[in-house]
Parts: sequence; structure tokens; C-alpha cells
Amino acid sequence: MNLEAIYSNMKEKAANLDPIGATLKMVVDEHVVYVDGTGDTNEVSQEDKEADCVISTSMDTMKELLSGNSNPMMAVMMGKVKIKGDMGVAMKVQSLLA
Repeated sequence: MNLEAIYSNMKEKAANLDPIGATLKMVVDEHVVYVDGTGDTNEVSQEDKEADCVISTSMDTMKELLSGNSNPMMAVMMGKVKIKGDMGVAMKVQSLLA
């Protein structure tokens, strides 16, 4: 799985979910996926803008999380995933990736 697959997957999932009511930026290595859920729909782009919540990780860790080989909470506790900002928004990420 590469960044384009992650981006496409998030865009498809976000279109079918209620707006998250906030902005979210995922930084995977040096790449950005931005979700703006403040309007009537969740808009997904690759813009690097300020967000209510920023989640940073590596592509290797992202692959482990998406495959189910890694527990998200353990990844955060081990420092493989870093979260800044609104933790409530961070909790909604699983619905965008699952």
C-alpha cells in the first residue's frame, strides 16, 4: 500500500460518513492527507493546512496499522504515532481508514 492508495481509501470512506465536525491532517513520512469535515461533507485533499488534529507516522507504521498487525493505541504509546491537538478528532480516524 502506498500513499495514493491511502488517500483514495480515505476519500472514498469520508464521502460516505457524516462530517467529522473538525479538520484533520495526517502526515505520513513527508506526505499529507487533509480532511476538512467542518462543512456539509468531509473534503479530502493533499493540502498542507492548519488542522484541529495532526497525526504523524511513518509509511511502515501506517501499513502495519491498516493491515491489523499493529494496535493503534500501542503505536501511540510506543511513539510510532504522534498526535497533536484534539484527541476527539483523532478517535474518528479509524472510521476513515477501516
